[in-house]
Amino acid sequence: MTRESARDALIVALDLPHAVAGLGMAERLGDAVGFYKVGLGMLTGGGFALANELKEKGKRTFIDLKLFDIGATVEAAVRGIAEFDHDFLTVHGDPHVVRAAVAGRGDAGLKILAVTILTSLDRADLDDGLMAEGDIAALVVERARRAFVAGADGVIASPREAAAIRALPEAVGRLIVTPGVRPAGAAIGDQKRVETPASAIQAGSDHIVVGRPIWQADDPKAAADAIVAEIEAATGAA
Repeated sequence: MTRESARDALIVALDLPHAVAGLGMAERLGDAVGFYKVGLGMLTGGGFALANELKEKGKRTFIDLKLFDIGATVEAAVRGIAEFDHDFLTVHGDPHVVRAAVAGRGDAGLKILAVTILTSLDRADLDDGLMAEGDIAALVVERARRAFVAGADGVIASPREAAAIRALPEAVGRLIVTPGVRPAGAAIGDQKRVETPASAIQAGSDHIVVGRPIWQADDPKAAADAIVAEIEAATGAA
């Protein structure tokens, strides 16, 4: 993996209070980062405007809304988002949601990524939500398989399930994007199924999502550069 492709593998989550803060962080990071995630937490703080501005500045953009609703509503929402030139959009991995999102996307270049099981959840959380019994990793892999069959361009899954998902026949040509990634020594925060950038990439992830370990760092640009170097080294390019 080249330095440029290693840089593209890193997606920085701009989980900041509003668009002004997000744009300020992007300016601090400069050319160290080329791909940003704007999520639900910033939606009321100008998140779409931020994503559009980042796109105009030549950055790749990931709209992380984790849409879940009846098919007609999901299809309509995705149709509107697809009018903009964003790269990734998340929806929940239920097959009816994925099918509706793919229909709404139409011929646009927007990639539909299906959420399997959130990386902040563990088996106890699933039990509280009356979710299916069984090993959480096996459930993630099966949800990923069903999402691929429904037409998803990729899935969101923790680094710990990436290798098993990559081994699925249905995963050929599909993306695996992994949050829950923390550099060695970083606080895990509210995540429960975490790995390092190197282990995630080696397990088969195409992109890793990192937020707080970068934008909370004293030197965010240096923190991003260090993660890019780790990805590069993990793929034998260093």
